[in-house]
Amino acid sequence: MRLLDLQRRLPAVLPHPLRALLGTRVHVPDDLSAVTQIDHAAECEPQRVAMSDEGVARIWSAVENFYRTGLQPAITLVMRRQGRVLMKRSIGCVRGNLPGEEQDFEPLTPDTPISLFSASKSISALLVHKAAELGLLQLHDHIADHIPEFAAAGKAAVTVRDLLAHRAGIPAVPQVEPAPELLRQWDKIIALLCAERPFDRHFERQAYHALSAGFITGELLRRVTKRELPELMREWLAEPLQLRYLTYGLKPELRHLAPPNVQTGVKPYWPATRYIERVVGVSFDAAIHASNDDAFLSAVVPAGNIYASADDVSRVFQMLLDGGELDGRRVLKAQTVREALRPVGAMQLDRTLLLPMRYSAGFMLGENPFGLFGLKSRRAFGHLGFVNVLAWADPSRDISVALLNTGKSLEPAAYVRLIGVVHAIGKACSRLD
Repeated sequence: MRLLDLQRRLPAVLPHPLRALLGTRVHVPDDLSAVTQIDHAAECEPQRVAMSDEGVARIWSAVENFYRTGLQPAITLVMRRQGRVLMKRSIGCVRGNLPGEEQDFEPLTPDTPISLFSASKSISALLVHKAAELGLLQLHDHIADHIPEFAAAGKAAVTVRDLLAHRAGIPAVPQVEPAPELLRQWDKIIALLCAERPFDRHFERQAYHALSAGFITGELLRRVTKRELPELMREWLAEPLQLRYLTYGLKPELRHLAPPNVQTGVKPYWPATRYIERVVGVSFDAAIHASNDDAFLSAVVPAGNIYASADDVSRVFQMLLDGGELDGRRVLKAQTVREALRPVGAMQLDRTLLLPMRYSAGFMLGENPFGLFGLKSRRAFGHLGFVNVLAWADPSRDISVALLNTGKSLEPAAYVRLIGVVHAIGKACSRLD
């Protein structure tokens, strides 16, 4: 019997120390076709988009290797090349493949809604750019021009662009005991962030704002539009792009469609746990638990709880790749897209992530000779979501990609295999510039 089978079948009878050593892994069948779905009707022939069958096979093999770690209960991938759907696939289950689960496998589909976590930031940022396009605000406006109380404690100089580029000096929600119920207390969160003293009084040093900037972004939009974010999301993005989901949280009647987020692999220990807590503001365990809580699924968390299918996300990034238009529908002006993707400052060490990063007003940016989106990806833009959700577009390769998943693990294998997927995509898609 394979190790993965043991990890699925024996957790209830193993002593706790041994269960912790083995960690949580999903059941991985020998024949992956049993948990694989491909939307053949949606996928085009590779040759029509300057690709090869071998290239597509290498990409999918890398995704299968990612799944074979046993660290991912559910993975969906949609990739467009030259505007056409090249791959629309899923591997895994909505439920039934975790240790201790007695129910039958419930197959995942390529259109399953999955939480984007921090990849939500880039999409929420587009609402700000749309508001700017409509003349409701400007990126050089000070936040305090629209939220006067934000000027407290020396933050009067923070601009909208600073906020979207992680330069607002308030990377964490302060002075509270983190709990899912806090997400229902919007006004309290805004008050806390407005009162917070910035760590950089000149707002020149970037520090990844995991959730904090999203709430201020949301409040900014509420004040300049006099409307709520779910309405803006639906009217400005979801409906024009004909998306299936793209919602903050998920309605109760749809929640059975979404797989839960699950901590997998060996239980993480210090210093990895300390690093995650530094980035997201709560412990690794607490973040995963909160993501399955009704408060997370019901609230508006602009920087963290958008639910979408991989195709929804790919369509958003394809629209940006095409200069604000998709399928003949103009969603954003070309100038608006250019402004959203324009780098804010040079690459520098991010004080939260402790990694060299480049940002635009809402997006993580690629780099040469390698970066978050693979080799020679300086023109690429996108976002990472809680450990291994990844969405991006690369004009040099004319691709838009959404790789969504639900396993949350700090095991090295999770990162190695994720990098393997990104590398396979970059290698298979020759640069066009």
